[in-house]
Amino acid sequence: MLELKPLFDVELDVAPWLVNCRLTPLNDHDESTSPSRKELQIVNVEKNGSVLYTWKGMKGTTCIGIYDPHNKQNKLLYVFDREVPLISCSVNMERTLLAVSILQFTRRGLPMDTFRPVSRCLTLLIEIHPVNNTKVLKAVDSDVRVQFVHPAADKRVFPENHLLVVSEDRCIEHICIRVVVEEGYRVMVQNPDRLHKDIVAEDFLWAQWDTEGQRLFYVIKKENNAVLMCIQFYPDRNYEMLLSFPLGLSLTVTKLRLVNFGYNHFQEESLESLNLQVFTNHAGTMSVCYSHPVQNKLEFTYSIILLHHGWRKTFTVSLEASGCDCISEPAFINIGYYYVAVYMPGYFLHLINTQHPNLACHSLFLSGKDAKMKPWIHKRYMLSLSDLVLDCQLGKMYKADLNPQTLLLFMRDSKLDCHQLAAMHCAVLYLQSDSETEAQIIHWMCDLPVSGTFDLIQEFILGTLYRKVISETNAMDKLLPYSSLFNWDGEIPGISCSTETISQPVFGEEIPNIQVFWKELNRNVESVKNLESLQNPWHNTSSLRRIKTELCLKMKVDERANKHFRNILENAKKILSKVNTCSSAEQQVVPFFQEEDCHQMVLIGLMVEKLKEHLLNYLHYIGKKKIDLIVNNYVLNLLECIRQIVDEIWKKYGLKSHILCLSSGEKVNPAAFVAFHMMTRVLEAAEGLFLPLPPGYHTIHIILGVRCLPLHTLLHYIDLGVLHLTERFVTRLLEGGCTTVEYT
Repeated sequence: MLELKPLFDVELDVAPWLVNCRLTPLNDHDESTSPSRKELQIVNVEKNGSVLYTWKGMKGTTCIGIYDPHNKQNKLLYVFDREVPLISCSVNMERTLLAVSILQFTRRGLPMDTFRPVSRCLTLLIEIHPVNNTKVLKAVDSDVRVQFVHPAADKRVFPENHLLVVSEDRCIEHICIRVVVEEGYRVMVQNPDRLHKDIVAEDFLWAQWDTEGQRLFYVIKKENNAVLMCIQFYPDRNYEMLLSFPLGLSLTVTKLRLVNFGYNHFQEESLESLNLQVFTNHAGTMSVCYSHPVQNKLEFTYSIILLHHGWRKTFTVSLEASGCDCISEPAFINIGYYYVAVYMPGYFLHLINTQHPNLACHSLFLSGKDAKMKPWIHKRYMLSLSDLVLDCQLGKMYKADLNPQTLLLFMRDSKLDCHQLAAMHCAVLYLQSDSETEAQIIHWMCDLPVSGTFDLIQEFILGTLYRKVISETNAMDKLLPYSSLFNWDGEIPGISCSTETISQPVFGEEIPNIQVFWKELNRNVESVKNLESLQNPWHNTSSLRRIKTELCLKMKVDERANKHFRNILENAKKILSKVNTCSSAEQQVVPFFQEEDCHQMVLIGLMVEKLKEHLLNYLHYIGKKKIDLIVNNYVLNLLECIRQIVDEIWKKYGLKSHILCLSSGEKVNPAAFVAFHMMTRVLEAAEGLFLPLPPGYHTIHIILGVRCLPLHTLLHYIDLGVLHLTERFVTRLLEGGCTTVEYT
C-alpha cells in the first residue's frame, strides 16, 4: 500500500555523467571507468533537493559533486588532491562556499601525516567560486557534521552565510560568514580569521535539522526528563528559540543521534541512541514520533505526540510471526499532509492520521502480508529524511507515497469495519480530487451491506467536503466535520492505543510574521483550549429541525411577509444558480435541479445562514467576503457530491432517463430496485446529518418507488416518510391519468 517512488539514483543520474566527463580513473584502454557503489556515495541533501555526493576521482583524488533535481544536471564542486574519508559536507545556496569535515586517517587506520599527531576530524571552509582559500574551522577527535542555513527561495540574497557545526561532543556552533566579491566574480570570505561564532545548543542527546523549515530541533535532559527545544533560523537575521516542550519521556539513552545532518558512511546509528523524529507541515501540525526500548520480542511500543491536538498516543503492537530474525527499530516516515507512517519491516505498517487522530478507526494499521513497502528491504539500512527516504547503501532516494490501486483493492477486500473506514478516508483525503477514485469508492459502497457501526455514505460525503474546503484554507480543520462519528468503541486486531493529554508547549515571546508555520501551530494550540465550544452547526439537528418547521409553517401562513424566509430562499437561489453553471445537462445522468423543491431550498438556505454564523464566530478576521465564498462553495460541493453519488449509482446499474417514464404494462427492471435501495440509503445519510438534497431528489426517488414497489409497500413507505410526495410527481401523475409519469 505504501511504496517508495524513486527520485534519485547515483548509478543512473550521476555515474553516466562522470564517465562522459572523464572524472573517474581510466582503464588500460584510456577510457573512464564507472565508479563502484562504495566509491560513489550520497553525503547530504540540501533544502532545494540538491544532492551532494562524493566519489574517487583521477589519480587517487576525492571529488565532491552536486545534482540539481530541477534541471537534472550535475556539477563538480571540489577535488581533494588525495583520497580522504568524507564525514559530512554542505554547500551554501550560491554554491560559492563549501563546508566539509573529513577523517584524518587512512583506510589502514594510520594518520595521514605520520610524523606528527593530528586530530581525528578536520572541518574546513573552502571558497569554491573560484577555488581560492581554505580555512580550518575545527580540529577535534570527535566526528563533526556541517550544515549551511539556506535562505527562503523568495528572499533576496544577503552577504552573510550561516553555518551550523555539530560536534559529537554534543555542541552545536553557529558561524556567521560574511563574503565580498572581488574583481566582479571572485567570492572571498571577509576576515576569515575573525569569524563570529556562538554556541546555540550543548549537552543535548538528540538533534534534527528540519531542511524545509530551516529549524533545529534538539533534546536536552532536565531532571531525567526529555525536553524538546526548537530554534528557528531566518534568511535575513539571526535565530531565536521558539519552542520548549517536555516530552514526558524518561531518558535511558547513552549515545548521541543526529537526524537529517547528512549521512556518515563511516559510522552507523547505535540502537542505544534515541529513535525520535519530528514532522511538521505548512498547516501548523507538529508530530513527535519516538520508539520505546524493546522489553520483549512479543510486543513493541511507540508513541506519537501531536502538539497541534494536545495529545500523546502510545501504541502497543503484538508482533506476529515473520521471517525476520530480530526486531529492529521502526522507521518514521512523513507521507504528506495527513499521515505519518510507522514501519517495522516484516512486522507492521501503521498509517497514523495526524489531522484526525481522535478515533483509531481513522488511522490504518496493517500487519502480516499487508504490511509491506516496496522496494524497502529490511536488511538494508534506510534513512528517513523529512518526507524522503534514503537508501544509504545503494545511493537511492525515494518519496514515500500511497499506491492508489493497492489502497482501493485493500478497501474492497477488507472485512473489518475499522479497515473499511480507514481505507476509505485515506483514499478520499490522500488521493485528492481524482474523479475515477471517487467513482470506485461509490461503486464499492454499493456492494457493501449497511453497517451498524457507521454510515459509509455519510463518511464519504463529509470526508469529500472536508478535503475540498481544506484546500481553500487551513483554518477550517477544526470548524467543519470530518466524520459523523463522535466515538468508536471497536478494537483493531494486533494493536492497542492509550491517549493522554499533554501540557501546552511554551512558545517564544513573539511569533514571527515571516514564518506562517509558527502562526498556524500557535493557532492550533490555542484552539485546543476551546474545543468544547467548537460545535458544528448541523450536528445539533434537533434545533435545526425546529427552525425549519417554524419556517415552513410561516411560509404557509404568509410567505411574502416573512423577511427571514425570503432571505433563506435568496441564499438557496444563489447556490442553485451556481449549480446550473457548474453542471452541464450532458454531464448529468440523473436530471436533478430541474424543479423547485421548496423544502430543500429552505434546507439549503438555512445551512448557508447557520454555517456563516458559525464561521463568523471564529474566523471574523478573514473577512465576511471570504467566509461567504467558503460557505457557498461548501454547500455547492455538498449538492454536487450527492448528485455524483446518485449519478455513479445509475451508471453502475446501467439506468437511463427513460426509467422515469412510467408505463402500465412495462416490466419492472431489477436494476431500478437496486438503484432505489441505494437512493434510500443516500436519503437516510443526508437526513441523519440534516443535509439538503438536490432539488428533484424526492421526485426521482418516488418515481423509482412506483416502478419497483407493490402498492401497499409504496403507501407504507410514504406513511413512514421514506418516500415524499412532491408537487411535480403528483402533477405529472394526475396529468398522465395515473398511467404515465414523464420526467422531462
